[in-house]
Amino acid sequence: MKFTTPIPIQAIAKAINATIIGQADLLATGINEIHKVEKGDITFVDVEKYFDQSIQSNASIIILNKEVACPPGKALLLCDTPFEAYDSIVKEHRAFKPLSSAISDAAVIHPSAIIEPNVVIGHHVKIGKYCHIQANVTIYSHTIIGDHVTIQAGSIIGTDAFYFKRYPDQYKKWRSGGRVVIEDHVDIGAGCTVNKGVSGDTVIGQGSKLDCQVHIGHGVVVGKNCLFAAQVGIGGKTIIGDEVILYGQVGVAQNLSIGPKTVVLAKSGVSKSLEGGKTYFGAPAAEVKVRYKELAALRNLPDFMKRNR
Repeated sequence: MKFTTPIPIQAIAKAINATIIGQADLLATGINEIHKVEKGDITFVDVEKYFDQSIQSNASIIILNKEVACPPGKALLLCDTPFEAYDSIVKEHRAFKPLSSAISDAAVIHPSAIIEPNVVIGHHVKIGKYCHIQANVTIYSHTIIGDHVTIQAGSIIGTDAFYFKRYPDQYKKWRSGGRVVIEDHVDIGAGCTVNKGVSGDTVIGQGSKLDCQVHIGHGVVVGKNCLFAAQVGIGGKTIIGDEVILYGQVGVAQNLSIGPKTVVLAKSGVSKSLEGGKTYFGAPAAEVKVRYKELAALRNLPDFMKRNR
């Protein structure tokens, strides 16, 4: 998530009641999770074993709860509850604003776009040229849609990230400060759901096609010209390369990488990252030639056991 204008670190420290360690004249340009931080971003860490990873990341400002050495050119913000501080910054700069009309006055829709009845379009949504948004679609705030995009009836774009901070007695929801970015010539089927990122972008790449009832989790990046059949589900922050084909009911776990031109056959479960250019099947998914050999051996197992009694 990028701020509208850069914010002095002193103002941030005051807002979250933190002590500055390191370079005290920095300007924060955004806030993001450790997985997607860029120079100028704020991130946070509250588990000591991840301190070094966070401090050595691209983030310029790190909120944490223990005093440690600060690298040159960066700043640490020391406070008691880093997650609460991080979440409060997101809430301040991406404050909740309910809709009071079906289409927000802050939405920007190209005149050539077709918007059918009962479509809901939130604040700061942008819809490009020659798009077709079918009836009963909901597009939540801060969604960016390119040109020649079709979204079929009943789909919901920009739902909150399914992301919670775990405490001993409860789960606390993170404020979703990210966006959904749908590039040109994308087709999204009926009844699909696409979560916005927690603080980064969920991206559907140019030319990709989603069948009905596909779910794309928070922060997922889908490459160009991908093809996902019905009831595919992709966990948060997974990165999918170009020209990947996922057949019906494939489930993909979170935080994985699927290489370009991968094919995953129907009903497979992907629990580990997959090398591109290969075909996979099964749960857990494995290369199809390996998995079919295993299934053939399993079919022959009863006869084998009879012969060897």
